[in-house]
This record gives sequence, structure tokens and C-alpha cells, in this order.
Amino acid sequence: MFNQTQKLPALRAVSCAAMTMILLASCGGGGSETGSDVAASALASESNIETKKKSTTTTTPPADTTTPPADTTTPPADTTTPPATTTPPPVTTTPVVSDPAPYGQTATAYTLSFADEFTSGLNSNLWNDHIWYESSNATKNYTVENGALKIWPQRDASGNFFNRTIDTDGKYYQTYGYFEIEAKLPIGKGTWPAFWLFNHIDSRRPEIDIMEAYAGGGPNSGWSDANLHPTAYGATIWLDASVNGGYKMIQTPDLSAGFHKYGLKWEANKQTFYFDGKEVFSANVTMGDPMYLMLDLWYGSASGQPDSTTPTGKTNSYEVNYVRAWKFK
Repeated sequence: MFNQTQKLPALRAVSCAAMTMILLASCGGGGSETGSDVAASALASESNIETKKKSTTTTTPPADTTTPPADTTTPPADTTTPPATTTPPPVTTTPVVSDPAPYGQTATAYTLSFADEFTSGLNSNLWNDHIWYESSNATKNYTVENGALKIWPQRDASGNFFNRTIDTDGKYYQTYGYFEIEAKLPIGKGTWPAFWLFNHIDSRRPEIDIMEAYAGGGPNSGWSDANLHPTAYGATIWLDASVNGGYKMIQTPDLSAGFHKYGLKWEANKQTFYFDGKEVFSANVTMGDPMYLMLDLWYGSASGQPDSTTPTGKTNSYEVNYVRAWKFK
């Protein structure tokens, strides 16, 4: 997901209002670490299990300590207090907590393989905070709080806006299944949030862009309204850099006004995209490479370049409530 005009290695491509896609050039990189699928899956499962809570409740009524009246007939009254009695506690069972199912899908068709609900900090066992060929920018423009990952527009120490990438490269990969986030998008000139699957395998760059939005495009572009709020997003399939397998611009309500679910069902010979559980695009394309998960806030492309009008800070975040993946049973 790179903009060719930025002279960066080509990953993602975009579209203008006329839905003309910009096919990007290939970038160099390291090889795939497909062997880490099993290890990362275990990490993800542990993370998910820790979020489950069990509760057991038993109630014991108060002891009956009533003393019967004394027998005043001969022989002398018996003043012994009988022992307290206790009602046996009710039988209780621990409620079963089920794994979440893909929204709008048949739950029994899937097994949860990865989940981050963002309950406490960014898990470094699952995520990197920069893309593989760059180092992490020292200026902090992301956090995990109130059950969400937040990434916001920010200038660094040199006064420039900078890209922020959160990904599972080298830590978690998956081939086929269902992938879903629930997110609210930022507004403003230049903002380019995305959720995608990717891998750099020798010189090959397989990629599935589940969601890319361009709030800075403006109403004439079809991507946003006059206030530069995102009102559409793109879904794109790349068999390799510059080898397109399908694309669609999806018109939506204001994506910055609330949370929405973005999903992909990836089968061996078909990819189907979902918005809030409703199918919005599909393509019969064969893809079999393992890919890792990517969340990012970049700038440019159909969104233009950020400027003094671009809202900065946490209140204009790309906010993600969760990231989940499932494998087919």
C-alpha cells in the first residue's frame, strides 16, 4: 500500500473518483517467515483465552439459631440450644464463554485463530509498530486505551507528517479464512487509513486490501464529503505488485461518525468482502500465499497531502476496537 509518487516500495494501489486504479511498482524486501504461523496462532489463542472471565455464585442462607422454649414441667426445663442448621447450597455451573464468530457468518464453519481485543497496551508478541524496511518513528502517535487501538495524524520532530504501520510481519501469518476489524476512521486532508493482508516473498508482493479510505479526496473524488469526512472505501486484490485481481469503490455513510465492521472471506479461488456483515464485492481469484495482518495510517494518494487543516492528535484517530481472524473448519 504505497504511493508511487512518494518514491516508496510499491505495495498498495488506489483509485480516483473515476475509479481509475494506480498500479504500483514492486518493492524489495526479505523473505516470508511462513513457519511462524503455528507459534503466532498459539500466542493469539492465549491472548483470547485471557479475556474470558468465569463466574460462579453460591448463596448460603443464614443459620437457624432459634432456641425452642424451655419445658417447665417436671423434670426441670431443658435449656439446651439445638445446633444451628444450614441449607445445602444450590448447585451452580460455570457459564460457557464462546469465541466470537465472524459477523454475519455461520459460526460453526470457523475456528478463531487470532484475536486482539486491545484490552491492555500493544502486545509486542503480536505486533510491530513499523514496516519491515523502516525503523519506528520516535514520535508517539498511537496508543491502546479504553479497549481500542488508536493511531492519529501527527507531525514528528522535523515537523513532517509520518506514516505509522502496525503489523504482524514475522509474528503471525495465515492462508485462507475470515478476517475482520471494527473501526472508526479519521477525517482530513491526506489521511489514508487501511486494513490489509500482505507478504514480501522474495520479489513477490501478494496483497489483499480489505479497506482503504481517502477522506482528503473531497466530494468531487467520490471518497468524501465537503468536510473531508470519509464516505467511501476501496477493496482491492493484488496477485503481485502491479498485477491487479479486482477492485471496487464502496459507498458508505460517514465512516468517521461511528464504528463499522470490515471483513474478508478468503477462499482458495475466491475473495469476498463484507461491510457490516453485508457482502459488497467478490472476485474469483486464486491466491495461496500466507499473509500477515496490517493496520496503518499513511498519507497521500487519492487523499492528497496533509496540511495545516489536517486535524492532529488523539481525537482524530483511526480507532480499532478489535482485530480477529478465523480458519475454516
